[in-house]
Amino acid sequence: MGNSKRKTVAESRSVMHRLVMPEDSNTLGTLMGGVLMHWMDMCAAIAARRHSNTYAMTVTVDRVQLVSPVRMGEVVILEAEITRAFRTSMEIGMRVVAENLDTGKKRLCASTFYSFVAVDKEGNTQAVPEVVPETDEQKRRYREAEKRRSERLEDAARIREEAEAFGSG
Repeated sequence: MGNSKRKTVAESRSVMHRLVMPEDSNTLGTLMGGVLMHWMDMCAAIAARRHSNTYAMTVTVDRVQLVSPVRMGEVVILEAEITRAFRTSMEIGMRVVAENLDTGKKRLCASTFYSFVAVDKEGNTQAVPEVVPETDEQKRRYREAEKRRSERLEDAARIREEAEAFGSG
């Protein structure tokens, strides 16, 4: 791992609550996807910064599926935590829940994984602490992160090739 410090998953946990207001909504009175993605990125960035104790930049966002619309007046609960750290990068698991304040009912709206890279003020990559998963769920996500990372690296290589071909045409 990058540096000798170790941190638990719980130490990185970030939870944000946002009330969906008219300016966050579309003409149907539901939360705009772009607004939700902005909130998700902010919550994930806080988790990455807590874990790394340095600046962190978004590198990838895995497929985001919005499974349930969020209505104006509902509360969005965003939960992010580190699932695994590599040398300078971190995978963050993100879960989004909507809460109806009238009924108290909650429902899952979206989940995904982000990857961030730790950097200093000049943009140079920085080593990050190792993640110590404690629960069975955290251990499962930790194990599965390696496969997700491999898929992201394959995608990045393909995109670089496409970019090079585009630039030479």
